[in-house]
Amino acid sequence: MASLLKRPRSKFWHAYYRDSSGRAFCRSTKLCDRKAAQKVADLWETTAQRKKRAQHVRATFADIIREAYGETMPMVTVRQYAELWLRAKKPETAASTFVAYRKTCDSFMKFLAEGAERDVSNVSRSDIVSFRNELAGKLSTDTVNRYVKILRMVFKAARRDGYIFENPAEHVETLKNRGAGAARRPFTVAEIKAVLAVADAEWQSIIKFGLYTGQRLADIARLTWRNIDQQREEIRLTARKTRKRLTIPIAAPLQAHILTLDTRDSPGTPLHPRAYGVVEKQGRANTLSNWFADLLVDAGLRPRLTHQSRGIGRDRKRAGNELSFHSLRHTAVSLLKDAGIPQAVVQELIGHESEAMSALYTHVGAGHCSKGNTRRRRQFGTKAMRDLKSLGDQSAHCR
Repeated sequence: MASLLKRPRSKFWHAYYRDSSGRAFCRSTKLCDRKAAQKVADLWETTAQRKKRAQHVRATFADIIREAYGETMPMVTVRQYAELWLRAKKPETAASTFVAYRKTCDSFMKFLAEGAERDVSNVSRSDIVSFRNELAGKLSTDTVNRYVKILRMVFKAARRDGYIFENPAEHVETLKNRGAGAARRPFTVAEIKAVLAVADAEWQSIIKFGLYTGQRLADIARLTWRNIDQQREEIRLTARKTRKRLTIPIAAPLQAHILTLDTRDSPGTPLHPRAYGVVEKQGRANTLSNWFADLLVDAGLRPRLTHQSRGIGRDRKRAGNELSFHSLRHTAVSLLKDAGIPQAVVQELIGHESEAMSALYTHVGAGHCSKGNTRRRRQFGTKAMRDLKSLGDQSAHCR
């Protein structure tokens, strides 16, 4: 039987119980009445040990709340809760991230069909597994796994809000990548030269910023002269996806390139006007990604696709591509590590999310990296630049 304990300065009874694997849990029952709290604790324990379905536990818990307080537990359908969750997430996330959240919720509602109008507590693990398996035949492994992770977030919030007692997506395994698709990889020096050779002046600049900062395409497209501190040789920006503020020392080759750009009196002038206009208008960088894919085709690094049907249909999984603009992010990480930059500093400079590393290096920059690290960061591309001798010749002013 589950046990109860009152914590100091809390009027509620806390339940202590174990699941079927012996893992211990402690949760507030939000009840002051010991008898009612004991019933709730026992119900949680039977649910954790898979002795009763979560829906049965919720119904019983609703009876307890009604008896103890004369109140009715909140009820909400799957569709209604998804909308509540999306409404709460919209001001907290980047536009592109919110699009992914919305797409996942809409796809799940379509999969559930009439089941989307049921109470949210009726969603089971088998529902999530069936949804995952249906997507597996249409989408890439990474995309399917992203859908599963987003659903985990939705139902975790529903559990936190008291609408469900168990997260049905919590123990749904993600798919294992069996190597059917193409894994992303860094660019080689020869490949970077090939892309630069077919790119116009603005794309040459965007590629160099991607290579020497490791930032995402949308963030590079949104750079203005306000983000560039040439006196301190730093780039300051807030990553659109993570909302993380970054201070990036400018690598020596990138500094040389910046000096060739057409500067303007207004600090709000974008470094890459055409790309800036696309992202500001559309809210994301999909069009720019497609343009970059065309550059890869022109450089001979991707096959040219035709409008002729390949017989796979719209609902079948497409083949992946090893190279994209995001590959420059991989290249930047490789160069940084080759230059001897510590892993934690690389993590912060590139902007990858990690609670442990972010706690240690919240404001990494010239003041928080050692002078040696900053110096190596600015010079990390020097060796690669020896192989990119034609890079300077290909540079042109972005007007």
